[in-house]
Amino acid sequence: MAGAGRLAALPCGKVSKWIVLALWIVAIAVSFSPAGKLTGAQENDAVSWLPGKAESTEVLKATQQFSSPDEIPAVLVYERSSGITPDDQQAVGRHLAQYGDLQDVDRDVIGPIRSEDGKALQVLVPINAGTGGWETIGARADDIRRVAADRPDGLSFHLTGPGGYAADSQEAFAGIDGKLLYSAAAVVIVILLLTYRSPVLWLLPLLSAGVALFAAQAVVYVLATQADLTVNAQSAGILTVLVFGAGTDYALLLVARYREELRRHEDRHEAMAFALHRSGPAIIASGSTVVAGMLCLLFASLNSTRGLGPVAAVGIVIALLAMLTLLPALLVICGRWVFWPVRPTYGSDDHTETSVWGRIGRRIAVRPRLTWVTTSVLLAAAALGILTLQANGLSNEESFVGTPDSVVGEKVVAAHFPAGAGNPLVVVSNADKAAEVRTAMSSTQGIAAVAEPRITNGVAYLEATMTDAVDTQAAKDTVDRVRASVHAVPGADALAGGGAAIVLDTQRAADHDNKIIIPVVLAVVLAILALLLRALVAPVLLVATVVLSFAAALGISSLVFKALGFEGADTSFPLFVFVFLVALGIDYNIFLMTRVHEEAKVHGTRRGALIGVAATGGVITSAGLVLAGTFAVLATLPVVAFAEIGIAVALGVLLDTIVVRSVLVTALNLDVGRHLWWPSRLSRQRDPEPADDLPEPEPEASLTKA
Repeated sequence: MAGAGRLAALPCGKVSKWIVLALWIVAIAVSFSPAGKLTGAQENDAVSWLPGKAESTEVLKATQQFSSPDEIPAVLVYERSSGITPDDQQAVGRHLAQYGDLQDVDRDVIGPIRSEDGKALQVLVPINAGTGGWETIGARADDIRRVAADRPDGLSFHLTGPGGYAADSQEAFAGIDGKLLYSAAAVVIVILLLTYRSPVLWLLPLLSAGVALFAAQAVVYVLATQADLTVNAQSAGILTVLVFGAGTDYALLLVARYREELRRHEDRHEAMAFALHRSGPAIIASGSTVVAGMLCLLFASLNSTRGLGPVAAVGIVIALLAMLTLLPALLVICGRWVFWPVRPTYGSDDHTETSVWGRIGRRIAVRPRLTWVTTSVLLAAAALGILTLQANGLSNEESFVGTPDSVVGEKVVAAHFPAGAGNPLVVVSNADKAAEVRTAMSSTQGIAAVAEPRITNGVAYLEATMTDAVDTQAAKDTVDRVRASVHAVPGADALAGGGAAIVLDTQRAADHDNKIIIPVVLAVVLAILALLLRALVAPVLLVATVVLSFAAALGISSLVFKALGFEGADTSFPLFVFVFLVALGIDYNIFLMTRVHEEAKVHGTRRGALIGVAATGGVITSAGLVLAGTFAVLATLPVVAFAEIGIAVALGVLLDTIVVRSVLVTALNLDVGRHLWWPSRLSRQRDPEPADDLPEPEPEASLTKA
């Protein structure tokens, strides 16, 4: 508390509030340039997503001497259902020369390759993305389409393969930062207007969240360019949602406590000091828990997952700092009028205890055990939906909402060529064993053909065309068989990689990460709760409710996905949803339980539980709506993995705030009573007899009154 008290003095002073505001203005000025460059610092190539020690990653490194690691092949397919004509052949021949002259095409264009049925032609264009990543691929894809537009009538054209999918991904993520920012801001504005019922007050939390996001993007850019932090479109997008959602949550808790104190203190500076002193520990503990949970992602083997941890942690730290310094300064600068038309005047009545959540708390108190048992059974039933969840990775076709050209092209390629054409399985070995390795590959089930080896500096490079599409289970099985075959060649030191191997290694790394990180996150959260509440029973119960809430959210989400036509989920989906729901769900536990703990010292645990839910139920509900709304914004993106994370986290947060935190946890508090605080001294403090229940609720109370 002493730390919070010292912190409270800084943004609340009559002079220091202006110093705080000036410091944040300087921070915005310093952040302006680096924040705007974050998109350019993103790494969306294969290595930035792959596990660092995977065999496919080693192959990418070993093949740098044969081609640039930034080279992405684009597969072009021409089709005429009645058969390719001589005019078609000539047109494609002209196109080949133009493709070769395009910027960033450093090696020879391959083709045209005629299909056995004579109805399609295939061309492979190697594009060197360089440092431009998706942006370069998107620009070259546009150039390729302009060249291909000059073709005979009736000859269809599609751009697919790794280059085609990269171009479609770039288009799907185009302007993502702006879309997420404006959408998240719109959600926050609407919910804050409903919560505060003030045409002015919502501006201050929104402004503070925007400043926090701007500063966070600048810090992440510096870490990406100076400290080798991996940042991609996924982590940058989640950063926007997380800062707005979590930052607004902290703002809601602070403003709710500030409004209480304004009724008790005539001087608004003093009221804010008390509000920070009393809510500061809960807000800091909540933010610290989220940061600790996010940093657990550093244990991940997937580069993309490991990079998300520090990115999210930076966002939370800066959001926390902004809401504990900038927002209080703005509130005291503006004064009480900012709450207009319902200004909390000194000495006015506080209707918190007579709110809807106060009424709900009293109803739960009648039969608390029946309430928590029934709620737990219903949540467990909802969790059964997990049995239908297929989080084994998304095929290329399943990765997009809609059907982009790359998906159509892949189907055309599969109809006329071996399904793995254009995205080969790659093997590197010692040059003197190249012939034996090629023989081993050729004799492996699932391999259609193996090209002649290319040899440089004692290393042999071999490409094999698989009979199955690279994102199918059959192709993954072929990778395992090829690896077994080439590893068995004595002295070859052979390694197998390529598109299908990347998919397989990513899936296995995600499975490994789930088994490692989920227990670590639970242990960290349990330890933080134990330190905060100075107890063991309450933290164990709270973590159990979080796990139950996560399982229910995953089960319901699985059913929603099927209704929306999503065939599966990304391999990292369960881990991301778990980390977000557990870390953020614990926020609401902390908001509630720190207040219950505070009140239990004075009134006993039973009355403390009722006061706690009455005082925090509204703000937790509002905070949950904000966080759910901001994560739901991800569902507007045409990328299935993002949409699924957004839907699942939004559903989980709503369950957390409306059902788990305010109903299930309150019922457990009332049933377990003072034993919650074992082994602390508070567990030996008996409740007053008879219990002094809260007064009856007033009819005008509102659910969203914070």
